Amino acid sequence: MSSSEPTAPEVDWDALTAAATQAMHAAYAPYSDFPVGAAALTDDGRIITGCNVENASYGLTLCAECTLVGQLRLGGGGRIAAFACVDASGSVLMPCGRCRQLLYEFRAPGMVLLTVSGVRTMDEVLPDAFGPQNLQN
Repeated sequence: MSSSEPTAPEVDWDALTAAATQAMHAAYAPYSDFPVGAAALTDDGRIITGCNVENASYGLTLCAECTLVGQLRLGGGGRIAAFACVDASGSVLMPCGRCRQLLYEFRAPGMVLLTVSGVRTMDEVLPDAFGPQNLQN
């Protein structure tokens, strides 16, 4: 690996999944009965969390990743270095396509995710992604 390539951050996955599990307990999921919690390690070492928030108008439901990114912005910004998401039983969940795009927008170089098939990079879970770089003139 050359010195210009990003390196994966040191991640305490147990702490990150515990934070996601704690966040899951705050979920509002009266319609699906499928609470979800998410946690991320920021590039400055903070852990931020989010949970899903459903709505009677299903299309307005917020995934846990959405509220997590809101917390990232409210907490001073930064970039996501590592991410984990769990369901009510503590099982790891894979972000949906929309949320992969959202995470991509706020990723740090070398971002990694805990997935159902192990730790993967953002580029592995959203290859050839469209992002801010595509909108530059």
